[in-house]
Amino acid sequence: MGTTAAQVGWIGTGRMGAAMCRRLLERGQAVAVYNRTRAKAEALAEQGAKVVERPADLAGCGVVFVTVAGDGDLEAVVSGPGGLLAEEGAPRLVVDCSTVSAEESERVRKALAERGSTLLVAPVSGNPKVARAGRLTMAVSGPAWAYEEARPLLDAIGSGSTWVGEGEEARLVKLCHNLFLGVVSQALAEVTVLAERAGVRRADFLGYLNRSVMGSVFSGYKTPQLVHLDFEATFTSTLLRKDFDLGLGAARALEVPMPVAALVHQLVQRLVGEGFADQDFAALLVLQARAAGMTLEPEDREVEDGLGGVVAPPARRDQQASNEA
Repeated sequence: MGTTAAQVGWIGTGRMGAAMCRRLLERGQAVAVYNRTRAKAEALAEQGAKVVERPADLAGCGVVFVTVAGDGDLEAVVSGPGGLLAEEGAPRLVVDCSTVSAEESERVRKALAERGSTLLVAPVSGNPKVARAGRLTMAVSGPAWAYEEARPLLDAIGSGSTWVGEGEEARLVKLCHNLFLGVVSQALAEVTVLAERAGVRRADFLGYLNRSVMGSVFSGYKTPQLVHLDFEATFTSTLLRKDFDLGLGAARALEVPMPVAALVHQLVQRLVGEGFADQDFAALLVLQARAAGMTLEPEDREVEDGLGGVVAPPARRDQQASNEA
């Protein structure tokens, strides 16, 4: 992949970071990893990752990937105590795959530049399941030479990357993506509830939709959640709210009206307020059903997941696991 065994570091091995890092390990790339909760990093050691105690321990790497939750986390792992810049030396490239504000990103870019390091912004589109399937996509911005240097690693992690500019452009591209994600999710919830109100089972309606010209990878991999009402988070409602806050803030700064996204923002806020903060944003379906005076029940159906697999209802999966045990 164009890099030597000692050159890659990884900061942040939560659900998404671990799935992405594992893609490199599976391709024989040696990776040193750090996570604030060490146990999550140690899970990758079984595949050959070297676990380190501090982000500073990765400063000698040529390329360091960062996947953290927000602005404060990014600043902490780069400039905080024990961060990448806490001691002498710095990575040649830092590739930040998080979703943070452009202002924080610019601060980190300047701090790295003072130490001779270059920041690439590469927020990802997808969830851990998509990452495991190799279907992640990335918008990337930063110097063109840095993108070309990191591109083999980026393409090994996902299904391809798109360079969109020299500065912070990828941040806005990702926010646009997630605004669209929320809007599409609400629209999908609305038509699914409408079909069920008319007596059509969710599995049948979504199976039809996924085979139509309106189907997508997204509608496919959300289908099991919508059919089974299994909202274990791949992307929490709180994180989607954060991205709407950032995206609509950018829209105000650029004087771009976003009437539909603004409405969905309030629905996502309601989702958080009604107790779904740590559950997947697909729970918008439940709120839509409540608005129609409906109480949904899980459907006992196996459904395709849009990624080449078939997903059974949670109860069946639990029973199968119990039998195998």
